[in-house]
Amino acid sequence: MSTHEGADGSSGRPGIRARRRRAAWIAAGAVAAVVVVAGVVAGVAGSGSHAADAEAKDGTLVYGISGTQVSLDPAVAATAVTSVINRNIFDSLVAQTGPDTFGPWLASSWTVSGDGLTYRFALREGVTFHDGTPFTADAVRASLDHVVEPKTKSAYAASLISAYQQTRIIDPHTVEIVLKQPFAPFLQALSTPSLGIQSPAALGAANYRPVGTGPFAFDQWDQGRSETLTRFDGYDSPPPGAAHSGPARLRTLVFRFINEDATRYGALTSGQVQAIAGVPPVSAGDLAGRADFTLRSDETPGLNYNVYLNQSRGPLADPEVRRALTAAVDVAKLVNNIYFGRYPVADNPISKVTADYDASARADLTGYDPENAKRLLDRAGWNRTDSDGIRLKDGVRLSLVWPYWPDGTREQRDVVADGIRAQARAVGIDIQRPTVDTGTYIDKYLIGGGYDLVDVSFARPTPDVLRFAFFSANTYAKAGGNVALVTSPQLDAQVTDAAATTDPHRAAANYAAVQHEVLKQAYIIPIYTPVSLTGVAKSVHDLSFDVQTYPRFYDAWLSK
Repeated sequence: MSTHEGADGSSGRPGIRARRRRAAWIAAGAVAAVVVVAGVVAGVAGSGSHAADAEAKDGTLVYGISGTQVSLDPAVAATAVTSVINRNIFDSLVAQTGPDTFGPWLASSWTVSGDGLTYRFALREGVTFHDGTPFTADAVRASLDHVVEPKTKSAYAASLISAYQQTRIIDPHTVEIVLKQPFAPFLQALSTPSLGIQSPAALGAANYRPVGTGPFAFDQWDQGRSETLTRFDGYDSPPPGAAHSGPARLRTLVFRFINEDATRYGALTSGQVQAIAGVPPVSAGDLAGRADFTLRSDETPGLNYNVYLNQSRGPLADPEVRRALTAAVDVAKLVNNIYFGRYPVADNPISKVTADYDASARADLTGYDPENAKRLLDRAGWNRTDSDGIRLKDGVRLSLVWPYWPDGTREQRDVVADGIRAQARAVGIDIQRPTVDTGTYIDKYLIGGGYDLVDVSFARPTPDVLRFAFFSANTYAKAGGNVALVTSPQLDAQVTDAAATTDPHRAAANYAAVQHEVLKQAYIIPIYTPVSLTGVAKSVHDLSFDVQTYPRFYDAWLSK
């Protein structure tokens, strides 16, 4: 399962130690320097704005990406592909400029009350939405109220602002956002595409159409095939770090949905598209050695690609069985064989490039040891086997359900699952992989809870993703990410305190304790840190990337 959000590296608390993202540009087999502009974006080394002005600026850039669009509404959708696209349609109140720093965007400035409950924003004037509606305080209130409105059925955005109480309009260009309790990651949440500001007129229309203030306007959506955006000629509100002002340089931006890795890579090398997300690791070396393309590699902040063990039912309710399954899996061998060393082996719920990652937590991770796995299963009472070699307890087979959702699977994660199944079977654990469509996956499994294992990664540059993934109430049915269905008062207290405190050291201590406990209880099997491998044709200039490692096309242009 791939549920990457839009742009998430820090928690929004002043003073947290910044963690530098690992980013490298590999071109023609050599490593080139990464350009970081104003701490926000790293971009393809281009010829500069003067060259862009001299070249044709009305080109069409086609970007190949995998994923499934379930909704055009940023308040509803939570997939990576939707966030990548919506970042070009919707601006945010603030821009995340580093792991724990933020700059003005649609808000020109802001203050926070001493109790941390009221954020007062002065809004940028002279900004209009794509439909001609002026950007005012009404739009801020309408957008945030839309997110938390039960009828919206927000799959993720509502959880970002769970502390939200109301928006007060002070005047047309001043708002106060009031929270129910202090929430340190609030600015980071506001910076994401999920909380991009929408046109009140569009929100009130009978037929929803995404309308923002961003550099590109929605044109058409060919579901399952492509989404097309066109330049908004009235744009002049770029975020900090942009290389120019005024409208975008590209005339048209097309996102082509190409889920099959080899097909997507072939589309790039044959010139059908000018850039792709998700270069297959097996092809990365080939692309790096070609003079007509550039390969960018970024480790992603947030939750690693983990397998989550549903501790609320069946055999995995026993921590000994969870540890046995973890001990049965040679993660390093699987990851290195499948991804050719391009993806780091994970040892933690969160990636090393996420603020407050605690390297010492790996000591609580059950290591690969098949003999230990067998001993743990014996001790848990699964000490007999049937004719197939599957463990038995009271006549019941040790069989687990791990649903396979093809439309949401990328990066050869189905191959990883096959390897885990084989290794688990070697110690007597049977893993069933029913193939399901999107509706069944969500309704029967994620909401209904009829699974034992589920796999997911989640990109958001803040350790607050630990609250998203392990707070008891944050189940998928309630727009959260607690797919292990953990119920732990200890973890609840730690992630809640970490989000509420303004003391970065106290927050870091809480987040560290969560990482230790999650691994100690074997709620997950960490697999790898997702790496954004982006392939770009040399005709593309000034394509930049945000803190989330998602592309920004505002400055991009095409040479003839």
